[in-house]
Amino acid sequence: MIRIDKNEGVGTPLSAKTYFDILNNQDYNLYHDDDYDRFCAAYANYFGGFSKEQVCAANGSDELIQKLMLIMPEGPCLTLNPDFFMYQAYAEQVQRPIEFVDATPDLQFPIENVLKRIDDVQPSFFILSNPHNPTGQRFDEHYILQIADKMKALGGYIVVDEAYIDFSTPLDITLEDHIVVMHTLSKAFGLAGLRVGVLIGTEPTIARVRRIEHPYPLNILSLRIATYLFEHPASTKVFVEQQRDLSDRLKAIFTRYVSDKLTLYPSDTNFILTAGEQAVALGNYIYERGFKPRFYDPITEQPMGDCVRYSIMSTEDMERFEAIVKEWSEQYDLSN
Repeated sequence: MIRIDKNEGVGTPLSAKTYFDILNNQDYNLYHDDDYDRFCAAYANYFGGFSKEQVCAANGSDELIQKLMLIMPEGPCLTLNPDFFMYQAYAEQVQRPIEFVDATPDLQFPIENVLKRIDDVQPSFFILSNPHNPTGQRFDEHYILQIADKMKALGGYIVVDEAYIDFSTPLDITLEDHIVVMHTLSKAFGLAGLRVGVLIGTEPTIARVRRIEHPYPLNILSLRIATYLFEHPASTKVFVEQQRDLSDRLKAIFTRYVSDKLTLYPSDTNFILTAGEQAVALGNYIYERGFKPRFYDPITEQPMGDCVRYSIMSTEDMERFEAIVKEWSEQYDLSN
C-alpha cells in the first residue's frame, strides 16, 4: 500500500554519501554547544529577512505548538475548524481552553466570521495554518493582517503555521511582537524523520519562547543534517522545486480527469482536497488499487465527511496513480 495520506515530502534532499559523511563525523559523546546557533544562522541566511536571534527550533513543529500553549498569555486559544488537529491536542494536554471558528459548509472562513469570533472569545492567541491544512487554500496578507491587528488590540498574538509555505507564495508581512511564524522541515525539505520545527518572530517574542527551551533543544545529528541543507542553498532549492513540480502534477491529474465530477479545492500545498459523493467513490477506487489517501469520518470529522485528500508521491507512483484516476473517470463517463 502506497501511503499518500500524511502530506510528507518525496525522496531525500541529500545523497547517501552526504548522510554517511555527516553521520561518521560526529563526537556523539560530547555536548555540542555551538551547533544550535549555527543552524539558526544557516536557516536565517537561507530565507533572509530575519536574524538568527529571531529563530528558535525544536523537535518538530509539534513541540513548538506545545511550547506556545504553555507560554502564551493566560486565556483561550482560538483556531479554525477544521485545521491541524494537534492544536487541539496540545491545548487539551496542557489544559488551555481552545475555541474554534467553524468553516462554512463549503469549507471557507469568511474574515467577518473570524473577527466576530475573536470578539466573542477574546483569545490570548490565534493559531492557524497558512496555506491551510486540510483545504489547501492560502489566506492573503490582508486576511492575516486583519486577524493580527485584532489580536494586537487585545494584547494577544497570532501564530501562522506555514508548514506548506514552500509550495506557495510567502506572506509579505513585517514581523511585530504579536506575530509569530512557524516552519517545518517535514514537507518541502523532505526531512520529516529528523523532527525539526522552526519558530520565527521578533527577538523579544522568541526570547519569551526560549525561556522554556531545553539546554540542547535538538540532537546533534538532526542539527548537522539540517544545517548542511541550508548551508548548501543551491542544491536545496533544486530539491524544493522538485517537490513543487510533483504538487503541480498531482493537481493537474485531478483537474484533467475529474474536475467535472467532484469538487476540487484550490491548493497551495503538497496535497489536494476533493469533496462530494463521487470524491468518496474515487477515493475508494484508488484505495482498492494500492494507494491510501486520507479519508474523513462522516460522523466525527464533519464538515469533511465527504472529503478525500491526496498528497504527493514519487514520479513512478504518480504514473500509476494517473492511470487509475483516468480509468475511473472513463468508467464514470460510460455509466452516466
